[in-house]
Amino acid sequence: MDEIVFEVTQEGDGGYVAECLTESIFTQADDWDALRRNVKEAAAAYYFDHPRKPARIRLHLVRDEVLA
Repeated sequence: MDEIVFEVTQEGDGGYVAECLTESIFTQADDWDALRRNVKEAAAAYYFDHPRKPARIRLHLVRDEVLA
């Protein structure tokens, strides 16, 4: 496994939510730097006892903007 991808959305309060598209990994944070740390930590915990760990983690920021 080379890579896992997280879909990241920004909440109304400014925080971020990240959900892995292929595994049951979910985390959140108040800012981008904290989210990056939380995603790394959550992935490391999930793959703790797996023989094959992903080489990369991709964060895909999804932005929804409504213009009136």
